[in-house]
Amino acid sequence: MRLGLPWNGAEVAAEAEAAGFRAFCTGDFADHDAYLNLADMARETVSAEVGTAIAYAFARTPYAHATAARQLHRVAPGRVFLGFGTGAYRINRDWFSVEADRPVARMKELVRAVRAYLEAENGEVVRFEGEHYRLAADIRATVLGRLEIPLLVAGFNAGMARAAGQVADGVVGHGLFTRLWWEETVRPAMADGREAADLSRHAPPREIGWVITAVDDDDPDRAVLDARRMIAFYLTVKTYDAYVERHGWGEPVRRIRAAFADRDPGSMAAAVTDEMVEAIAVVGTARQAQRMLDARGADGLPNDVAFLAPPSYLVSRRRQMAYCRASLRLRSPAAS
Repeated sequence: MRLGLPWNGAEVAAEAEAAGFRAFCTGDFADHDAYLNLADMARETVSAEVGTAIAYAFARTPYAHATAARQLHRVAPGRVFLGFGTGAYRINRDWFSVEADRPVARMKELVRAVRAYLEAENGEVVRFEGEHYRLAADIRATVLGRLEIPLLVAGFNAGMARAAGQVADGVVGHGLFTRLWWEETVRPAMADGREAADLSRHAPPREIGWVITAVDDDDPDRAVLDARRMIAFYLTVKTYDAYVERHGWGEPVRRIRAAFADRDPGSMAAAVTDEMVEAIAVVGTARQAQRMLDARGADGLPNDVAFLAPPSYLVSRRRQMAYCRASLRLRSPAAS
């Protein structure tokens, strides 16, 4: 298992590559575009793997995803991966003005349609026929050619993790994932999907994912507080209710959501228990954070790349960069 970082600029990336970090990821939000950031990442790194974790799947057409990937491959051949996430239903409806019903079926089609573009040879018509996407692209310019770019799906709940196993090259884990959730929900669901698609004899699926990480030797209490706020913010989303129930965290999450409704981030953070922090995050001094990372072990982390992601909710960009730099002192459990 390798360690990586979310993208925080070329200067931090150079330090991270020198420290042995081998992957960088980026995502989408209202103030940043995953593929624009990915272009910077491809140009400004030397040998690290770079990709989206995640790009909003339905905000772009399969053509747009595939065309971006093809251009980025020319800059960083063999180093690009694409991770897709559905985004919340209301974000698709209210921000992007796109359909997002039946997200599992829609995601499975989108991955297949993107792959149809990436695997097309010159002279072929790019074809895909589904309920949500239909392609018949007769691209007569000699600009195609098969590309092997890993396509991954953010699979939080069992249904989407099963879809990742069926149609994708792997899964993107969420920052809330615990050892319990990887072992009892995500990996079994991916295995079911691969068996259904008759892929169980092929190479195992890739696992990448973020781990909420806040390291500060000078002020470890603030690092813990920032992580608590990040955990609380994520748990305001009701999509994660099955996860909350499985961990027995219903009462603290009820308090988190009530505080969120009252616009009270202090009470949100206070509702996050020590047990939740231990299970989810890597925080405190570098020594404490390494201990927490070691305690998770290989089975409690993604098997390919764990992106040590600084908290971003109510955390300045400058402090996020400081957390990234402090994280460069950590090592994967296998290497400790």
